[in-house]
Amino acid sequence: MLIGIDPILNGDVLQVLCDMGHGDTICIADANFPGRETARRANVPWAHLDCDLPRAMRAVLSVMPLDSFVEEAVHRMEDGDDPQGLNEAHRDVKAVMEEVSGTRWKLGGIERFAFYEEALNCSLVISTQERRGYACFILKKGVLDPGGAVI
Repeated sequence: MLIGIDPILNGDVLQVLCDMGHGDTICIADANFPGRETARRANVPWAHLDCDLPRAMRAVLSVMPLDSFVEEAVHRMEDGDDPQGLNEAHRDVKAVMEEVSGTRWKLGGIERFAFYEEALNCSLVISTQERRGYACFILKKGVLDPGGAVI
């Protein structure tokens, strides 16, 4: 056990997050997303976290800085019924982002099939128990200054 780290993050996930560099991405997805197959095709690690998406997002954001050098460091899979709108899962994740990482972060959107392709560029694919549709996100890792603050 480690102090201050959400126990939902196992050692394999923490190792990948630690090894990632500035600009590398991860995918955190709902239970409907083909996470294992996406990771296999991308030849990257796959992890299953036994929790809903907001819990997984909160845990990851508690240890990983977001990229402040891009306009949108987090992208959601657009809802096919309302591509420009935010569904309930999107709103929940946006609230977690603001709670954990602050309010400066924008939530971008990627069309569903383009999202599948973009997920193939991720360093890690995380599947969750989230059952709400279109609850899939790609996060871009940022950098810290020598004091540990997000730049």
